[in-house]
Amino acid sequence: MLERFFKLSDNHTNVRTEVIAGITTFVAMGYIIFLNPSVLSLTGMPSQGVFLATILTAVVGTLITGLFANLPYALAPSIGMQAMFTYTIVFGLGYTWKQALGMVFLVGLVDVIITLTKIRSAIVKAIPDQLKHAIAAGIGLFIAYIGLKNAGFLNFLVDPQNILTLNNKPFTGGGAKIIENITANGSTTPEIATFSQPAVLLGLIGLVVLVLLVVANVPGAFLLSVFITTIIGIPMGVTNTHIDAMASFTSTFKDFGGIFGQALGPDGLWSMFTSPKHILIVVLTVFSMGLSGLFDAIGTFIGTGMTTGIFSEADQKEFYEGKGFKSKMDRGLVADTFATMFAGIFGTSNTTTFIEASAGIKAGGRTGLTSVVVAIGFLLAIIAAPLVNVIPTAATAPILIVVGIMMMNEFKAIEWDDIEIAIPAFFTSAFMAFSYSISYGIAAGFIFFVVIKSAKRKFTEISPILWIVTILFLLNFISLAVN
Repeated sequence: MLERFFKLSDNHTNVRTEVIAGITTFVAMGYIIFLNPSVLSLTGMPSQGVFLATILTAVVGTLITGLFANLPYALAPSIGMQAMFTYTIVFGLGYTWKQALGMVFLVGLVDVIITLTKIRSAIVKAIPDQLKHAIAAGIGLFIAYIGLKNAGFLNFLVDPQNILTLNNKPFTGGGAKIIENITANGSTTPEIATFSQPAVLLGLIGLVVLVLLVVANVPGAFLLSVFITTIIGIPMGVTNTHIDAMASFTSTFKDFGGIFGQALGPDGLWSMFTSPKHILIVVLTVFSMGLSGLFDAIGTFIGTGMTTGIFSEADQKEFYEGKGFKSKMDRGLVADTFATMFAGIFGTSNTTTFIEASAGIKAGGRTGLTSVVVAIGFLLAIIAAPLVNVIPTAATAPILIVVGIMMMNEFKAIEWDDIEIAIPAFFTSAFMAFSYSISYGIAAGFIFFVVIKSAKRKFTEISPILWIVTILFLLNFISLAVN
């Protein structure tokens, strides 16, 4: 039965190899069940509920990939998108986590429509390759920067004369009984921490542990580093050692009930379209999230599927030029879009096809049976619910740093000697990291690309889609400036 359904012989594999590959992939990416609640809970979402939402999203998305696309890939909430969800949409744009979930669902819905109508592949062809590389590298820089901050490695000096607003009001030199937020100008000076606080020191230890494991190619390095760092944090007083298993399981399902379906509730998707300005922001944010996820998935497919034969050259040609859904890549992207839609409903950030699936592919995984095994692994991981509030931020922050570093390998594909390419690429990645916004990074890159190509009268290199999106980004900036 398994042989016929997954076409194991046609893909030169067998059940034993696929099971081993599935276990390998799950161990490599299992850390996401702890990292995702750690980041999303900063928005006010209950971490236990996010834990279960993460698992269910991974199970559903990975099963769709395995059973529908027959591919050995695994889906789970994206690290880049969890950062955008928390730091850009909620902290930066001021939306609630319920509205952010509404955007996640909308991204999935829109992606389903444009994927089924082949518009998605047209968008892929419309964006210059150099900008695609800059977006991927910029997300890596963004993630690594967040990791450095979450680990407590950076402090920021803010002199009174550099403070612009205090609690969202113009700063006049007076204080406040309660400080909700401070906005300072560009004179704010970053400095490295002194590593005198236990949590910061533990973050440094965790980073060293993870780097050593990754360099040594230890299987499951990320997940293993989380447990090692957590244990080291016990005598340091950083790790929460209070574990109440029954209360944790009860809280997990209760909290999940509090976030499930909120994306479609009155405080979610439908509460964002209150004015033309808000509609424009939502449209551009959804576009940026969808674009980032698309490039992420395609990059993973091409990077791992070409040399192994999972995707043949004919399959890629069919994806870019075909009109139906005959290619494996088409079916893989359909699975990715439906998974993101479910992510919004379950209560987590956008999904992506995890590059960690390459570990299972190296172990011989070639079919959807590998994905089914990964999904079973995630389902069994529910028993880890009591550990969610035990693992400190110092144990998960190093993962963001190292994953970000790995993603920055895209910088080498950019032709830095060509100033017409270097300028848009730089602003794409720099604005992403230092404005804490993937959307603004994409906007900066698109705008500078259009400006430079227009100045050089190379209008044929600017696609209609790029013109439309760039104009929308400009309108958004103008709207933010006049309000």
